[in-house]
Amino acid sequence: MSRIGIFLDRDGTIIEEVNYLSSPKELHLLPRSAEAIKIANDLGLKVIIATNQSGIARGILTEEQLEVIHNALIENLRRNGANIDGVYYCPHHPDTGLPEYRKDCTCRKPKPGMILQASKDFEIEISKSYLIGDKAIDVETASACGTTSILVQTGYGQEELKICRMKNIPVDYVAADLLDAIKFIEEKFNKEQNQNATIKIS
Repeated sequence: MSRIGIFLDRDGTIIEEVNYLSSPKELHLLPRSAEAIKIANDLGLKVIIATNQSGIARGILTEEQLEVIHNALIENLRRNGANIDGVYYCPHHPDTGLPEYRKDCTCRKPKPGMILQASKDFEIEISKSYLIGDKAIDVETASACGTTSILVQTGYGQEELKICRMKNIPVDYVAADLLDAIKFIEEKFNKEQNQNATIKIS
């Protein structure tokens, strides 16, 4: 069976949006996000966080501080029965910040670098996978990778949906929040599983 991945934006999708979050004390799970991730875990899907973190390039926090934040996030989710398989982040900015991080990289969304690397590392079939986020750049990243895009209406989602419509950026599914997005995936997944079972029986 093909390995399906769910690629998640972090801020505004899993946790509350904080402008350049730099401390675990600022980290708060959005309602129902842990429940959503647990459903994905139970389906056997790989759950990967892919997040732009230009606060590092801007000197707001270090990669070591970011690691502490992500460890706290993973532990918080684990206490709620949810598991993250991998975390990928882009510390760069193309024209702002510290020289060592100032570059036009291939990992900063909407470029596909993080998704492609995670797919390689976890042997994920991108065409059967999903990218969930609250910004137009997440939708554009999904398009660049050839995966299904889901725009949640948490975080910046409501305003970003207007941007997608204004710029004619196609969104595959608009979800109220992460749980709504995962239930959409669950329904499709179960339907495909049932179809496969029927074909085998026939």
